[in-house]
Amino acid sequence: MGATEDLLRDARARLAQVPREALGRERTSRWRADRIVRAGSAWHLGVLLLTDDGVLSTAEIVRAAEEVRRGYTAESARARAERRAQARRGGFAEGEVVHVGWQELDVAAVDSGAASGPLALVDGVPSVRWSPGGALVPLRGYLDERIALALGG
Repeated sequence: MGATEDLLRDARARLAQVPREALGRERTSRWRADRIVRAGSAWHLGVLLLTDDGVLSTAEIVRAAEEVRRGYTAESARARAERRAQARRGGFAEGEVVHVGWQELDVAAVDSGAASGPLALVDGVPSVRWSPGGALVPLRGYLDERIALALGG
């Protein structure tokens, strides 16, 4: 096991009592409307989604909602409403948070010196890029801060 995997294992143990958020995958069909279906669950830690046996990068976050007819002034609002309805059609409860478009990260590659999504090794220290334009920060401190928030602290 490498340093990154050790930090993630410790984070999982600390998060054991914290509720998880849903992971979803897009499904299309010729016979049914497009939908987002359940694909597991994870703890949401900023740019990371921590599962029982892996780590994912976040992408789109949707809150499931019934489809309703509205007059939208912007096409972007219409698109967001359609994504919420897709999650609801896929079986998510009204208001449930769903992560879609996430990507699996390669922790072993990070520990060997390569980058994987927002994770990288900097001078032997596992690090995370907390935003696309942000700097790499030590993963240990990042996880400590995000776990404290998740625990309500």
